[in-house]
Amino acid sequence: MSGDEAMVHTDVHVVRRRARRVGARAAVHAVLIGYSLLAVGPALLVVANSFKERQAIFDSPFSLPTPSTWDTSGYETVFDEASFPTYFRNSLMVTLLSVLGVIVVSAMAAHALSEFDFRGRGLLRIYLLAGIMVPIRLATVGLVELFGSLEMINTLWALILVYIAMGIPLGIFILSQFFAQVPTELKQAARVDGAGEWRVFAVTLPLVRPGLGAVAVFTMLPVFNDLWFPLVLAPGESTRTMTLGAQQFLGQFETNWNAMLAALSLAIVPVLVLYVLFSRQFLRGLTEGAIK
Repeated sequence: MSGDEAMVHTDVHVVRRRARRVGARAAVHAVLIGYSLLAVGPALLVVANSFKERQAIFDSPFSLPTPSTWDTSGYETVFDEASFPTYFRNSLMVTLLSVLGVIVVSAMAAHALSEFDFRGRGLLRIYLLAGIMVPIRLATVGLVELFGSLEMINTLWALILVYIAMGIPLGIFILSQFFAQVPTELKQAARVDGAGEWRVFAVTLPLVRPGLGAVAVFTMLPVFNDLWFPLVLAPGESTRTMTLGAQQFLGQFETNWNAMLAALSLAIVPVLVLYVLFSRQFLRGLTEGAIK
């Protein structure tokens, strides 16, 4: 093979390799775009149809609202006939206090499990992992009897306590991985300087901030979107959450679809805001957790 032929062969090989690389990258982007459309598409359809009149929702559900189909009666119904500010306040209070409780208890328990070697630590880890695999909804009857005996039915604290118990196993599992990566030298140096265990815990806490963000997001979404426990533990008008309040527009014989879609659209806003605020911590928690 002459020098020119070898050079041409090399150029063809490089072009083919670049073409395969571009093709693979395009395929990955196509898959990601398709998944994004599947994930975001239903939410966008709900928001778009919430601004259309009832007939247009069924005639052209995939089209955007036009001046001829524009209708905001659903939002007017939500704010006039339903106590939506109360539902919003209840959902926000339950979600924030539940997330705070899960983070505080999980962080202390994860620090203890990763720092101290005591008898039964392995069994305790298995017991906590069982809490992830066994749905807490299986204990609904017992929870209703318990909170009924404590006269806590139709109170927000019943929901908060259940959600804290529901989120603790996963929170401990995630945070244990992060606490285990904190350098031992740092904790020993703090102890040498006279710090107690609470001070050592406070020193290590900022180092596991990505894990705290991940736990917050993993806890926040199922709590905010849950319908089951608000339905059985707090169905009263003054303790309804947003997801339960939206159900009142569903009837046995007739459904107010405009109000229903408007309520669902409004329910998306707080979750979206909280995700934007915690997105950086959430992504760091996922990536660093995956690496570990």
